[in-house]
Amino acid sequence: MAAGEEEGSAAEQEQEPAAEEPRSFKDLGVTDVLCEACDQLGWKVPTKIQIEAIPVALQGRDVIGLAETGSGKTGAFALPILQALLETPQRLFALVLTPTRELAFQISEQFEALGSSIGVQSTVIVGGIDTMSQSLALAKKPHVIIATPGRLVDHLENTKGFNLRALKFLVMDEADRILNMDFETEVDKILKVIPRDRKTFLFSATMTKKVQKLQRAALKNPVKCAVSSKYQTVEKLQQYYIFIPSKFKDSYLVYILNELAGNSFMIFCSTCNNTQRTALLLRNLGFTAIPLHGQMSQNKRLGSLNKFKAKARSILLATDVASRGLDIPHVDVVINFDIPTHSKDYIHRVGRTARAGRSGKSITFVTQYDVELFQRIEHLIGKKLPAFPMQEEEVMMLTERVAEAQRFARMELREQGEKKRSRNDDDDTEEAIGVRNKVAGGKKKKRKAF
Repeated sequence: MAAGEEEGSAAEQEQEPAAEEPRSFKDLGVTDVLCEACDQLGWKVPTKIQIEAIPVALQGRDVIGLAETGSGKTGAFALPILQALLETPQRLFALVLTPTRELAFQISEQFEALGSSIGVQSTVIVGGIDTMSQSLALAKKPHVIIATPGRLVDHLENTKGFNLRALKFLVMDEADRILNMDFETEVDKILKVIPRDRKTFLFSATMTKKVQKLQRAALKNPVKCAVSSKYQTVEKLQQYYIFIPSKFKDSYLVYILNELAGNSFMIFCSTCNNTQRTALLLRNLGFTAIPLHGQMSQNKRLGSLNKFKAKARSILLATDVASRGLDIPHVDVVINFDIPTHSKDYIHRVGRTARAGRSGKSITFVTQYDVELFQRIEHLIGKKLPAFPMQEEEVMMLTERVAEAQRFARMELREQGEKKRSRNDDDDTEEAIGVRNKVAGGKKKKRKAF
């Protein structure tokens, strides 16, 4: 391992003198066909991580890329893979492992876009989608598979005739998150059934102990390409906080949405339930809000994302499922409605705005219960955040309307819950909650009657 690291640092040192910022993908050694594809995608100049990683990957070395979110990592591994595929065309050539379904679809889109002129076929293998149709797609032997570890292991164990014995490239994107989501056993199983003689790219925003362990197991003599060694947020991001009593959180949210009207917002909540509740609350107040969380079906999740990407909705409410790797180009403001419990998640959340050189704002809600978490975040990013300017009186004027919208949102949530329960009659825990709600509802009605 130590040898690998030394090798990596040596390679980094070798690269230093040559780093007269290459101006184009061609300078990095990317072939003409792919340079044209980059041009069509609007990629004019390579990003820092691409400048560091692409030449090394094209030399056939294993790569560890440490880069913050929104830094162009997908291009850094997709281009070398496609170039190698051009040289030696082969089915089931590369496997990309990602932690979330949305990220898998996004990476697939980039592969298809970059490889459209050379006929590259990719398949997405994730949970929440029918396995039968996935088995058929795998039987066609695509060039690139983009998968979440759990569902891929399912297919490796249960789909007849499917194996990855001829695989040439393995990419682990957002490796820290794959391991944090406890996919370790699945990743081990995958590593056991793919060839040892392959190229491996490991990309991660943070270098955790688990990632180091994985690096030892999966990579040979890797070159480390670190774009940011310490945790940092993008320079063009204006970060603020507001300190508020937790019972007025909703009113403050509505105030900020009114104050910054005309922008697109991404609002992070800690639970699926709170995401759904807040989305309903905002809709009742006339905002075009749309939720994205883990309890929605895959089709609905993609639908929400696409509506937001197409600017048909200006507010996306999400859990941390959506905080990593999703490239939604036009987020102007990120609001941490619920403060993240892990400080590193703050970096990923606010990384949804100010991407690719644009500017953006982030506002974090800090209630009386969140002070310690907030101090940890400030310590991690190494700066004190300014308070967002507020007019308290104006916020208080909103409380009545907000309280009414809260009541409607609660009723709608309850109705949605009951619809779900009628579909899942066999789910006794849900049934029990339903009975409790009905009893509670009955009591309220009686009180009103008197």
